[in-house]
Amino acid sequence: MTRLGQALRERPSRRVEPLDLFRAARRRWIAGERLDIGSLASELGIGRATAFRWVGSREQLLGEVIWSLCEPLIDQAVATVKTRGARRVAAICEYIIRRLRAYEPLRRFMELDAEFALRLLTSKRGPVQGRVIEKLHGLIQSEVEAGRLTPPLHIDTLAYLVVRLAESFVYADVISGQGTDPADAGLAIELLLSGRVKR
Repeated sequence: MTRLGQALRERPSRRVEPLDLFRAARRRWIAGERLDIGSLASELGIGRATAFRWVGSREQLLGEVIWSLCEPLIDQAVATVKTRGARRVAAICEYIIRRLRAYEPLRRFMELDAEFALRLLTSKRGPVQGRVIEKLHGLIQSEVEAGRLTPPLHIDTLAYLVVRLAESFVYADVISGQGTDPADAGLAIELLLSGRVKR
C-alpha cells in the first residue's frame, strides 16, 4: 500500500455539524421529500436527540430551509429592479411574487399540506414572515431616507401590510381558490405606499 493509500484509510472522518443536517434537509425539501428528523439523523450517523437539539423542531428546520431559498430571491429582486420610490418597492414585491408562484418545490409543499404550510410561512410560528417584514422595512426605510418616498403610514405598519398583501397573492390558490395576477399586487402595493399610481 502506498503512503497515500494508508493516509486516506487512516484519516479520521470529518465530524458532522449542524450545517450538514441543514444541507441534507434542504436537498430533500427541494427534491420534494418529506423532512423527517429521525431519517436525517440516520443519514448523517447522529442520534435523534442530537439532531433535535441542533434544529429545535421540524417546523423550525423547515422554516430555515425555506428562508435560505427566499432570502437570495429577495436580494436578487432588489439588485434587478432599477426604479425608485414606491414603484421600486412595488416592483420588487411583484418580482418576488411571480417567482415564488412559479417555484415548484414551494407549490408542491403547499399542495401536500396547505394548512401546515400556511401556518409555517405566514405566522410567527416560523422565521419566514418576520424576516421578510424586516427586509421590506429596510427597503422602505432606504427609499424614505433617500427622499424618494413619503410614507402615508408608519414604516412598521407599511412593511407588515405589504407583506400580508403579497402573501395573499403568493398563496391565493390555497387561501381562496381565486386566480390572481401579480401585476395587480404591484399596483396595490404602490397604491398602499404612495396613495397614487403613476404609469
